[in-house]
Amino acid sequence: MTRVEGGGGGGGGGGGGAPAPAAPVAPAFDRRIVVGLCGVLLVVLVSGFNENITKVALADIRGAMGFSVDDGSWIISVYSAMSVSAMAFAPWCAVTFSLRRFALVMIAAFMLLGVLCPLAPNLPTFLLLRGLQGLAGGALPPLLMSVALRFLPPGIKLYGLAGYALTATFGPSMGTPLAALWVEHAGWQFAFWQIVPFCVAGMAMVGWGLPQDPLRLERFAQFNGVGLALGLSALVMLVLGLTQGARLNWFDSSLITVLLGGGGGLLVLFFINEWFHPLPFFKLQLLAHRNLSYSLVTCIGVLFVLLAVISIPSGYLASVQGYRPLQTAPMLLWVALPQVIALPLVATLMNQRAVDCRWVQATGLVLLAAACFIGTHLDVQWNRDNFLWVQLLQVVAQPMAVLPLLLLATTGLAPQDGPYASAWFNTVKGFSAVFAGGVLDAVGQSRRHLHSTALVDHLGNQPWLPASTDLPARLHAQVQALTSADLYWLVALVALGCLPLLAWATRVHPPRAVA
Repeated sequence: MTRVEGGGGGGGGGGGGAPAPAAPVAPAFDRRIVVGLCGVLLVVLVSGFNENITKVALADIRGAMGFSVDDGSWIISVYSAMSVSAMAFAPWCAVTFSLRRFALVMIAAFMLLGVLCPLAPNLPTFLLLRGLQGLAGGALPPLLMSVALRFLPPGIKLYGLAGYALTATFGPSMGTPLAALWVEHAGWQFAFWQIVPFCVAGMAMVGWGLPQDPLRLERFAQFNGVGLALGLSALVMLVLGLTQGARLNWFDSSLITVLLGGGGGLLVLFFINEWFHPLPFFKLQLLAHRNLSYSLVTCIGVLFVLLAVISIPSGYLASVQGYRPLQTAPMLLWVALPQVIALPLVATLMNQRAVDCRWVQATGLVLLAAACFIGTHLDVQWNRDNFLWVQLLQVVAQPMAVLPLLLLATTGLAPQDGPYASAWFNTVKGFSAVFAGGVLDAVGQSRRHLHSTALVDHLGNQPWLPASTDLPARLHAQVQALTSADLYWLVALVALGCLPLLAWATRVHPPRAVA
């Protein structure tokens, strides 16, 4: 008889407090499973590309469709709100309707809505289509984790988690290069339409490769309607508040106050409901697992760092040096493309029983902090090439910081808890990216005001200095450089601040099948 050493956490089954059928038995691992897994990975990466491409290409999209700057901000907010919300509830749906069937429907919906978005006649229609596409796209990442945990044999499960880690390391950095490709050479519509061939291929791979589980519609007898209403409303309100906060000056706006305050209150009520419900979307009792709760908390810090090391140099180069996405793209490719090699290498390292993944993560966090400390020396003379070492250090640092979190989060859980772990990790991951963006916007706005005031006061106290026609541009560049350096300091401290949390985690060994 065979048992699994080092933890299960498979993603196929999932019941609640009431007795439920056992999790479906994983079929024999073969090439069909590999193809199905690769299909899910492909569409999850495409979903991430789609979100980031439209962010980068937003100015072109607004110009082509006649939307204002304020209108454009809601395009990003609505998609993010629906995407994060979908991550919370997709695992429940995948268990109820079967993983294969649910994946195919979500991929098809994501593709169709992407085709329709550029054809929208007005802003309300566009926002509706974009929000529904966010709902479909956000449902896909939890399925990737579920497939990797359920179908991969223990000895190579880490490589499946490495594939999932691509969504946090490879995917975000590819938004700018792909936006540059489509917008500069094909047309703004292809920021949406580029998903079509990949989705078609992904559907074919998923349809052929993944086994078909039976429907479990009996779960609707205990459907958590109150939890859905509370959780969906809470997440949508919080994400909208975080993404619109900087534009509306945070709590000076009654709308932001209502969104963040009301969303926070609804989230508390949602968790109370989940604690007592027999078939919850989130199983709060799982937080008693130290490694899972550690991973969720640390994920917030790590995702904050990973988002910041993309947005800080990209924002600086666009604002100070006038770079278009096509000019910024090579800098981001320095990090993105090597991840295809770096992640499997880190997985191989962590698959050695003698290697403690906590030390791997500590090394990754230190390297991330070192990269950011280099960035604190940024000044107005920096161009793309000056960021070389900042970016190259991340090639190794990012997979070493992310992959241990996935191993710690999924090891030691019962197979029927896999969907709950997926809901927890993916929702926290999605929300962390939004939270990081809100914090960076707020801190950046504050530091820009501070440096601008200080520089203007300094010039005002030196009236003998000759007037210059380019003085406003020089002031702007200096303010942006000082603000970017400050943000690098903040991000470095966040990376180092995650290190003491490692004492919370306990050591785990890589999964092994033992006779």
